[in-house]
Amino acid sequence: MSESIYKVIELIGTSEVSWEDAAKKAVERAAKSLDDLRIAEVSAQDLKIEDGKVIAYRTKVKISFRFRD
Repeated sequence: MSESIYKVIELIGTSEVSWEDAAKKAVERAAKSLDDLRIAEVSAQDLKIEDGKVIAYRTKVKISFRFRD
């Protein structure tokens, strides 16, 4: 097995639907500009609240991808 190096970045996805949808949006957006995505780890979740109502879900994800020279 050949050795590989991976880079990890942190993104925050937002959604009006759910934390899962917010994470999915972050990963899918990253896939548009990064190649060879490997793992996405949820590191935090929070809610945006206005007038006592939840208006958005936010999910922070750490995404790894293969680092190339």
